[in-house]
Amino acid sequence: MTFLNNILNKFKSFNISEKIILVNVILFVIPFFLKSIFYLFDFPVSSLMGWFKLSPEIITFIYRPWTLITYSFIHGGINHVLWNMLLLYFSSKLFLNLFSSQKFINTYFLGIIFGGIIFILSYSFFPVFKESYPNLIGSSAGVMAVFIFVCTYSPNQEIRIIFFNLKLQYLGILIVLLDVIQIPSGNAGGNLAHLGGALFGFIYANQLQRGNDVGFYFEKIWVFLESNFEKSNNLKTVYKTKKNLNNKESNNQKKIDIILDKISKSGYDSLSNDEKDFLFKIGKN
Repeated sequence: MTFLNNILNKFKSFNISEKIILVNVILFVIPFFLKSIFYLFDFPVSSLMGWFKLSPEIITFIYRPWTLITYSFIHGGINHVLWNMLLLYFSSKLFLNLFSSQKFINTYFLGIIFGGIIFILSYSFFPVFKESYPNLIGSSAGVMAVFIFVCTYSPNQEIRIIFFNLKLQYLGILIVLLDVIQIPSGNAGGNLAHLGGALFGFIYANQLQRGNDVGFYFEKIWVFLESNFEKSNNLKTVYKTKKNLNNKESNNQKKIDIILDKISKSGYDSLSNDEKDFLFKIGKN
């Protein structure tokens, strides 16, 4: 139990970016263990994972609306999760120097949602995707939203790349262009989702500079859910404490009844030292 508490305390000490990175890494590793278990029971793991991937079919999405978030926690391979988490870590260092953890949550998750919506709409609009329904996975849309947000808000900030300095605005443009030219390369839906996340990051930063917070209502929903979760935990703690106190009082009363019955039959001197001490402590309370 102490080991688990140490892990939870360590997790609580992380900033929001580090928490998201850790969760992504854990959820990347878990399926490998599930594959072994499912293999033994002859159950295809893909049938389970499909419930968390984002389908471009609107009907499927309507029945699985949670996939607009859960798809971001599934990655296709070590390179996929590694580069996403590295870029997220780098971007978050710049982001959290300027804004709060809540703004980071807004940008990351709204980028994921916006990228997912762009993905679904693209498969309904562009003729090239006709009769093609690959699922979307990965946190790239959220990562791109955070990265492009920083590039838009602090365009002239320079970072060191090997032997030269480069302004963030140029690095952001370069990465966006790479996604654009890679659309015909086999992962068109994924690249469009990346661009959707990048577009949201650009809009969010641009509007914040003008005094408009487009993530305001999402933030309100998040804070509401978080506060209710904390209230629920507090109520459980109070209930457990009260229950323990009630159990203790009930046990004490039973012991008192037994001792009083013993006194009525054999007198006070028949009590053991422990029973006398117990009566003395109860009397003091």
